[in-house]
Amino acid sequence: MKRTDQPTLGLVLKRLRAHRGWTLKEMSAASGIPVSTLSKVEHDRLTLAYDKLQQLGQRLGLRMSELFCEDEPSVATAPTGRRSIGDIATAVRVETPNYDYYYLSTELRRKRMIPVIAKIRAKTLAEFGELVRHPGEELIYVVKGSIVVHSEFYDPVTLSEGQTIYIDSSMGHAYLVSEDCDEAVTLGVMASEEDDLLQSLLEIHEERR
Repeated sequence: MKRTDQPTLGLVLKRLRAHRGWTLKEMSAASGIPVSTLSKVEHDRLTLAYDKLQQLGQRLGLRMSELFCEDEPSVATAPTGRRSIGDIATAVRVETPNYDYYYLSTELRRKRMIPVIAKIRAKTLAEFGELVRHPGEELIYVVKGSIVVHSEFYDPVTLSEGQTIYIDSSMGHAYLVSEDCDEAVTLGVMASEEDDLLQSLLEIHEERR
């Protein structure tokens, strides 16, 4: 029977540990991540926040991309029968003073869509930083509060709860919270033909830290 599933982060770590001949305790000592946490990740019961992924990569001498890449050729041309159930607690988290991003369903490899919940607090472009650009397109839905969307070719637009915006992600863009609220919550879906979209997004966060 042909495999149609892709390796999870847990399987990637399991293979890495086997390749180096380590026990969970030895990997814990090398990475600084508790044995119990590593065990849950290997069994796909937990994922790691962005800072922990970064710590893991630095201590084990790996690039972030190596934790998200596919190291075996995929037999199927498209995923079949896959599903993922999760919540913020199991998301890959990127937390900063101005925004928090929670990337969902990160255990699924080679996704064409990247779902993310964002909590936005930056009120000015000075707080946000340079406009963001990345491959693909994205849809943003305002779950709570209101946001101001800045983009390279359009005037700023304010969106309230229940409103959406669909943009070309290669166009510079930024999402700010509007003046009348302290924090807004959005649900976004990014899509691209590139297999490493999630890695591209994480690298953007790393460059801006």
